[in-house]
Amino acid sequence: MRILVLGAGGYLGGHVTERLRALPGARVLVGGRSPGADVAVDLAADRPYLLAGALAKAAPDAVVNCAGATGGDAVTLAEVNARGPAALCAALREAAPGARLVHLGSAAEYGPGTPGLRVAESEPCAPAGPYGATKLAGTVAVTASGLDAVVLRVGNPVGAGAPATGLPGRVAALLAEVADPGDPEGELRLGDLSAYRDFVDVRDVARAVELAATAPGPLPPVLNVGGGEALPVRELVRRLADAAGFRGRIVEEGGDGGGSERSARVSWQCSDVTAAAAALGWAPAHSLDASLAALWEARPRSFVPDGVAAP
Repeated sequence: MRILVLGAGGYLGGHVTERLRALPGARVLVGGRSPGADVAVDLAADRPYLLAGALAKAAPDAVVNCAGATGGDAVTLAEVNARGPAALCAALREAAPGARLVHLGSAAEYGPGTPGLRVAESEPCAPAGPYGATKLAGTVAVTASGLDAVVLRVGNPVGAGAPATGLPGRVAALLAEVADPGDPEGELRLGDLSAYRDFVDVRDVARAVELAATAPGPLPPVLNVGGGEALPVRELVRRLADAAGFRGRIVEEGGDGGGSERSARVSWQCSDVTAAAAALGWAPAHSLDASLAALWEARPRSFVPDGVAAP
């Protein structure tokens, strides 16, 4: 089986590629802008006919699109998150219409959730900003393409190599800079940590991708991939601090020390993952503590994001 992974240089893409390469009988090709890529493609800029030419040469049985911008201005987000999947679908229809497409979406597509409730794939989407809106546009392009395709709406991934552009990676980087983590007088200053998020281990995400890429027959157009439980962000920070041996105070304050503006507009996010269990036989297998331990232990040898990262 020939599997083409796009965005393999990013956080999720790195874990997905590693998982797929361990799959017996799989030939994994890496597509992207880097000189070492097996297939030279740029979803944000290449015309569909150029993408089609590259895809025809690769002749994939499955394509996994992990490329997605998590930051930047609205133009950058639109180019990568919305235009990229649309161009990819157009190219696949021409060059490899029988290939299975697995596209990584984001739970941010749903927008603010209702406290206490899990959101299912059938719920309407009302993203809170450009990131969620552009990810939703990419999802619509995939689900309306007519291809054998599935979108995995990923929650908040945690684990080894989490980039500093997200809260878990940023907190790990801050903790690594603390001179004496055991000093009870030490302080870790962050913004408001009252939001609730659905955290999922990056290894569980990679396993969901493997199952989606290799499952026989058609799949539902969208499947949630999350932990299925909402936890306060401050609990994640506290547990990560414990894993790092930090004994000081965690101070919540306003300003730039907190989460992103996107996160501030969504106080509750939790995904219903029963459809993924039914379609793929998938369920999260790693606890949050295991995810945070992996993040902390792997901090010196993290994957290096290339600016096109996970959802």
